[in-house]
Formats: sequence, structure tokens, C-alpha cells
Amino acid sequence: MPSQRASTIFSEPTVAGLGQVPLTTITLPEITLRTRDAHKLRGYFGELFREHSPLLHNHYADGTFRQGYPLVQYKVLGGTPTLVGLGEGAALLVELFLRIRELDLEGRRYPVLAKHITHEQAAVGVDAGALHSYRFETLWLPLNQENHREYQELGPAERQQQLNRILNNNILAFLKRVEADTTARVLLQLRLTAPVVTLFKNQPMLGFGGEFVTNAVLPAGVGLGKSVARGFGTVVSNNP
Repeated sequence: MPSQRASTIFSEPTVAGLGQVPLTTITLPEITLRTRDAHKLRGYFGELFREHSPLLHNHYADGTFRQGYPLVQYKVLGGTPTLVGLGEGAALLVELFLRIRELDLEGRRYPVLAKHITHEQAAVGVDAGALHSYRFETLWLPLNQENHREYQELGPAERQQQLNRILNNNILAFLKRVEADTTARVLLQLRLTAPVVTLFKNQPMLGFGGEFVTNAVLPAGVGLGKSVARGFGTVVSNNP
């Protein structure tokens, strides 16, 4: 087994007026994958550490599905395999970091020669004093079967309102899951690119790129919308 290079950054910033959530990000910088390979990462790590925690694959030992926002997410960002953990998932990724030695994605093996980890207390919540700009680094999947039918019947202005409402709900659901204070109203202005058709579990779905401005503070790399565990809906900050 080739020797590995590992780098670790731990930080605990203090942000006045906002809550904090543990956030761990692991990247494998010398491996290049396609964005659509994120589901393979989920399958590999979920199976490799199956007995360790249902947070890694969102299924319990009896096969039932773990409901709720995924606290471990698998992504390919800029070609780089990336794992993001929040809350309990953050501590879990720290624990498993040294055990990541290779990837085996559908029979193709990738030795892990370098890996980086950052662990921090990330600010999260609703900011009473400022707006923050974000963009979707991977396609956002806002529509399920029911609201997709509604979307198809709406005009352009009504579609924008529908998507704005869905993203607002996505943000609120995330903030509640990480136990951030949601008593203040979330403000949101959304600007999307034209939708593209993408496959999710071999079913065509509409995915959107674009950006939004909000008073919500979101940790870098978290996902919003459907299938965030497989890398969809990843948001990153536009702020300098």
C-alpha cells in the first residue's frame, strides 16, 4: 500500500448572534471523478462502514430507511471527491478519516494517496444584520412528482414564485435539523438558470443551477433540496 499524505485543520471560530454546528469536510485531491459519480461514493462508503452508523447510508440494520436531512453527504466538487458531515455526522467523519485508504467504485480501484480534512464549528442561522450570497455548485432538485405537475402548469412568474417558496422551505428544514433558531423570517431572492433534465435513480428530473441571496447563514458545502446525500443541491458562498 502506497504511503498516504494527510492534512488536518481544526478550528473553532466564534460568530456573534448565530448558532454553530460541527462541520467536517474530507477531500481526496489526487482523485478525479465526474459530478455524477457522487452516488458511487455514497454506495462505497455506505457499504464499507455499514456496521458503523446508519448516518453513512441512511438505512437501519433492519433495512428501513432513515428519514430526515442527511448528516453525511457525498459529493464531487470541481472533480474532487468530497465528504461533508454535520452534527453527529461531523464527528463520525473525523473518526473514520484515517480508515479511508482507497476507493472501489464499481470495480475500479483508486488508491488514496492524499486526503485532507477540516473540522470546524460553522456559523448557522438567520442573520439579523446582513444578506449573504450563495450559488448552487451542483444541480438543485426542488421538484417531486406532485409539485412537478404543478410547475408544468404555471407561467414563468408563478414558476419563479413556486421555486422561491420551495427553496425557502429547504433552508428552513435544514436550519431546523441543525437546531438553529428559526424564529426570524428567512428572506430570499432567487435567480436560476434554465432547467436541465438529469437522471435520478434512472428517472428524469429537472435540475437547476443559479444563485440566491438570503439572510440565512449556511455552512459551505451543505446540500439543499432532494438527494443531497448524493451530492445534489450543494451550495457555496459568493461572498468574498
